[in-house]
Amino acid sequence: MLADIPLPWLAVMAFVVGTLLGSFLNVVIVRLPVMLMQQWRQEARESLALETEDVPAYNLCTPRSQCPRCRAPIAWHDNLPLIGWLKRRGRCAHCQGRISAQYPLVELAAGLLLFSVVMVHGATWSALAWGGLCLTLLVVAVIDLRTQLLPDIITLPLLWAGLIYQLVFQPYWLSNAVIGALAGYLLLWGFYWLFKWITGKEGMGYGDFKLLAALGAWFGWTMLPILLILSAGLGAVIGGLLQLTHPRLRGMPLPFGPFLALAGWVAVLFGAPLRALTGL
Repeated sequence: MLADIPLPWLAVMAFVVGTLLGSFLNVVIVRLPVMLMQQWRQEARESLALETEDVPAYNLCTPRSQCPRCRAPIAWHDNLPLIGWLKRRGRCAHCQGRISAQYPLVELAAGLLLFSVVMVHGATWSALAWGGLCLTLLVVAVIDLRTQLLPDIITLPLLWAGLIYQLVFQPYWLSNAVIGALAGYLLLWGFYWLFKWITGKEGMGYGDFKLLAALGAWFGWTMLPILLILSAGLGAVIGGLLQLTHPRLRGMPLPFGPFLALAGWVAVLFGAPLRALTGL
């Protein structure tokens, strides 16, 4: 049935689905770090033999979407991807407080990513897997930007998903993926300790090791040099521009996860030309 639909129309459908999924991704981006903080706090209190705190239910479903300022519930029509935010001009219908532009931007990015994946990979099961990878990278990139956290609850399943993808779609490539996962982790782990030994400072977090390991599982070890060059290059250029245009950011740590995610998106969409160009 899908094979009878022209590819551009399928890509447009993927864009619409992506914006809808982007609305849920925003929920994960905003709520997951809070949920983890609550969990870690409770675990710390238990380890110290302190009485656990009684906190209201807070998860991906509860409470329902609400204004971050006045806590008024957001109507379903104001929650429509892109349309709801634009209709209210980025303000709460109840208190007129500003609603972050993150929400429409994530929805738009999710739509564009799925649109691009379908245009490049077609309507295939493989494209479905690549689309899932792209959306997951979007989640970890924005969480890292907001909190400088790369949660294990996302990065570790992403690594296993990459190995499973290779096992199902390219079993002959599985050893490449396993080596990619190992090498991806060890490369940044080695850089971390070398940088710390030279400067006495931590250059990145352990979440970055796990994210590059996950990318190594998805793309194989032969793509690791390209991923590292892309992420480091993008980080240097974007970080330099941000510090030039925003002096208050000078000297502040810049999360590396978003640049790894950018490199991953480039590899999903342009992996074949990059491999051909580099001969890897």
